[in-house]
Amino acid sequence: MKISYLTSCACVAVVLLVTVVGRSFGEDVIPPHAALSLDDCIQLALKYAPELGEADGDIALATSKLAEAKAYRYPQLEVTALIGPAPTAYREYLDPVRTDKPFSFNSLTWFTSADATLIQPLYTFGKISENMKAATHGIEVDRSRRQQRANEIVLKVHEYYYGLLLAREMKELVLEVEEILIRAREKAQKLLDQGSATVDEMDLYKLDAFSGMATKYLEEAKKGEQLALAALRARLNLPVYAPLETGTERLVIDNAEILPLETYLNNAHARRPEFQQIAEGLKARSALVEAAKANYYPDIFLGGLFSWAYAEDRERVHNPYLTDPFQHLVGGVALGARWKLDFGITGAKVSAERAQYNRLLSTSDFANANVPLQVKKYYLDLIEAKNSAAATRSAYLNAKKWAVTAVANFDFGMGPAKDIFEALQAYSSMRSDFFKSVYNYRIAAASLNYATNEPLNIQEK
Repeated sequence: MKISYLTSCACVAVVLLVTVVGRSFGEDVIPPHAALSLDDCIQLALKYAPELGEADGDIALATSKLAEAKAYRYPQLEVTALIGPAPTAYREYLDPVRTDKPFSFNSLTWFTSADATLIQPLYTFGKISENMKAATHGIEVDRSRRQQRANEIVLKVHEYYYGLLLAREMKELVLEVEEILIRAREKAQKLLDQGSATVDEMDLYKLDAFSGMATKYLEEAKKGEQLALAALRARLNLPVYAPLETGTERLVIDNAEILPLETYLNNAHARRPEFQQIAEGLKARSALVEAAKANYYPDIFLGGLFSWAYAEDRERVHNPYLTDPFQHLVGGVALGARWKLDFGITGAKVSAERAQYNRLLSTSDFANANVPLQVKKYYLDLIEAKNSAAATRSAYLNAKKWAVTAVANFDFGMGPAKDIFEALQAYSSMRSDFFKSVYNYRIAAASLNYATNEPLNIQEK
């Protein structure tokens, strides 16, 4: 009996799939005993995926950077207010000017002042506009990255869901073989009791040994089913022991048309979020290079100044050559230029931004070379799995007829128990290979949809 190969593969695959970290569970996810289709599972996974919550946080952060960049277009007001002691002063000290007035704590008074500076940028040689461009494209990069994460989640749900169906199909297969063995054992015991020459004690031993192996494989299949359920529950953010029933009961090949490879390659290049990330990222990096280069030039601005100070026991002096820091009221508007010169700092920042841009160009070359290879691999996997499923289906159907005939001959005392063992071994092997091919077909189809960013028409709730 060779069903252990697929059963073991299913169990190992499911173990590898259980990589989702536990999280807090909501109580209003699904009603108890609700049958979930694949689309239902995808909806729930997208709704509760922590990866998408992180991606939403990245988008919000990028949006705040755009708001910050836009805010630099508006006036910036800086206000400083002071209150403190000041010496008294009168006009008589100026006529004639006295330079020997002694300091005394008794002659101190209090002053208060307020100074306000208003700067309205007029032209910054691209510092503001290029940073706004970079932030805008950065938002699109994060949105594309979120779509990529969503696609990865959808692919994982396909793996978990079809892994569960595969485990259940394997369990049903072992139960079917076990039932045939039980009937054959009962018939062999009956023939032996009747003294039939076609059966001996060795046939009973073989049937019992074969039944023991079937029981072992049944336990493996049950384990695979439980692991698949655990992986799917975790991905859907369900409690560990929450009831979970799938809407699709059998693992079957669909009748979806397989398009030419060129169509999938074109779709991947046009729709993959990775390509959009790179395109938007290059625009963002280019804008950051220009923004860094703009630091070579000054900022042109319109400035406004207002300064007020008041203190008791200090008389105001109305003289344009004299300004009293403790008693005055001045203001004005001016056109200005602010220019920060450094020796190599700006050049180093420009080189750093250009290096990031060139790095992203290399990433683009990598994607252009490897995404088509990925698409072709999934496409060939799909073709192979479909053809293998058709071939193994024909094989297991014929093996089933062989097994039925062998059991019937054994029941009538016309055939040895050996024929039953050989037929069941061939049947279980071919049928398990069929299920493996169907599973591979389903995963290859889901992987091809992932590689081409095929629309799912599923709305996140």
